Amino acid sequence: MRSVQRILEAHQLAPHRVRTFKLSNDPKFAEKLKDIVGLYVDPPEHAVVLSVDEKSQIQALDRTQPSLPMKPGRAGTMTHDYKRHGTTTLFAALNILDGTVIGHNMKRHRHQEFIRFLNTIEAQVPKRKTIHAIVDNYATHKHPKVRAWLARHPRWTFHFTPTSASWLNAIEGFFAKLTRQRLKRGVFRSVDDLKAVINRYIVETNGDPKPFVWTADPRRVLAAVKRGKQALESLH
Repeated sequence: MRSVQRILEAHQLAPHRVRTFKLSNDPKFAEKLKDIVGLYVDPPEHAVVLSVDEKSQIQALDRTQPSLPMKPGRAGTMTHDYKRHGTTTLFAALNILDGTVIGHNMKRHRHQEFIRFLNTIEAQVPKRKTIHAIVDNYATHKHPKVRAWLARHPRWTFHFTPTSASWLNAIEGFFAKLTRQRLKRGVFRSVDDLKAVINRYIVETNGDPKPFVWTADPRRVLAAVKRGKQALESLH
């Protein structure tokens, strides 16, 4: 066994590890990447840049038995089974410049709810500001009634991420932190309990906001995508 381990280490191989990936086939990938990164690193004057998305079907899960706390020599424990008490969908918008979040929990995830959330944002952003919203390609964001709403609100501009590239949307980082810090180990006896925890987390975030800072070089991202496509082509 040790001989196998030495051989793997010598060749820098780790067969027990697997990294997942998905390459975007969007023909306008480079154009959209540069557009969105441009908003992150050099936002327009007199404008608000918002990263907008939904975290859908967040489950209110209650464990069947109380969890046991961590103690010396033993990790914290919780039952593998749970009771379901319903779901909520969190609509959220991250202000890139100051790190604050506008959030609204809703029962469903349709264009009607999305328009309601756009109205919430519209009411909270100063009228003198234009609004640049970064959104993904979910059908709700392109619904004809959403397009009609945008036509009635000319200060808004949507910037769509490339297909299969929602990681480019900064709000995903907020959703990941929410899941890790509040939802993953949470115990929720009702949807109202779940919504209260989410709302408190948004209040805490806004109490000490951190502006979003983009650090990746777009040229390196494009180079990585090119290498990935070449690697896939070599397998065919």
